[in-house]
Amino acid sequence: MSAKNFSIAGRSIGPSHSPYVIAELSGNHNGDIGRALALIDAAKAAGADAVKLQTYTADTITLDHDGPGFTIEGGLWDGRRLHELYREASTPWEWHEKLFAHARSAGITCFSSPFDPTAIAFLEKLNAPAYKIASFEIVDTPLIRLAAKTGKPLIISTGMASPDEISDALNAAKESAGAVLLHCISAYPAPAEDANLARIPALAAKYGCVIGLSDHTLGIEVSIAAVALGACVIEKHITLQRADGGPDAAFSLEPDELAALVKGVRTAHAALGRADYGRAASEEGNVAFRRSLYAVKDIAAGETITEENVRSIRPGYGLAPKHLPEILGRKAKRGIPRGTPISRDLLG
Repeated sequence: MSAKNFSIAGRSIGPSHSPYVIAELSGNHNGDIGRALALIDAAKAAGADAVKLQTYTADTITLDHDGPGFTIEGGLWDGRRLHELYREASTPWEWHEKLFAHARSAGITCFSSPFDPTAIAFLEKLNAPAYKIASFEIVDTPLIRLAAKTGKPLIISTGMASPDEISDALNAAKESAGAVLLHCISAYPAPAEDANLARIPALAAKYGCVIGLSDHTLGIEVSIAAVALGACVIEKHITLQRADGGPDAAFSLEPDELAALVKGVRTAHAALGRADYGRAASEEGNVAFRRSLYAVKDIAAGETITEENVRSIRPGYGLAPKHLPEILGRKAKRGIPRGTPISRDLLG
């Protein structure tokens, strides 16, 4: 599926545009709507393009159950029951309207990840401009198909997905306004050595979509590196202070770090340039420091060019040094003063 003209809320997204930065609020509101509103303001102040919510309840995403598989083993949330964790991390649905309105007032795009059909219906009432499909939902093709039927653009994270599962997700997204794939390592936090950024150009080549990165590593370096490999979208979790705690605080950026990420990814994009060998504008004044052929002694009209009167020196306004062998032994058409760049029209 083509995503050539992909955009969200009028903001074009793709290789020719600066990276689209999404600040993920997740559960870092810590149950306080005031904190959620402050996170939106912090994302805007940091220069992010969008803030993203998650729209679910503990009961729409899992069961209140103690059986095998319902308690997390290992990692950041070791020992937590799924229902308990999602009850803590969820963003109350009664907050959503106020959060969307606050984002509009602040001048930053707000959208969300729906986790079941009721969430899509709810978000449609709020006129969500896009939908994010979380990595663990990429296998839920009925959910993707329903989101696509809204005609909104989709952003699909690919954490843990096989190539066939990614293809299935894109096929399910065909009725959308375009789909972006986000490379993602579904670890919290993800070690930088597992980031596997080489997959970004591979995804672009295989699926022909705009590609981005949903980054769970610590810091901002991996996101900046991803832009150099073609990532057009960067998603990072944001918190006001990691020390405040929260379900995702440990791998989230504080506002000043998010601002540094925004600056870093946009600088990296600006540095990409074009795959050609034309001189950069900033180089043009430095021809003086190249070597070229110059008269190093006064040369009389009719005098022979020799290694004693013409040499390779700086600046670089004469013939390239490679031409010295072919001009040795030729005669000067007219007098050539010392310090004159050698050009062919001076030689007989």
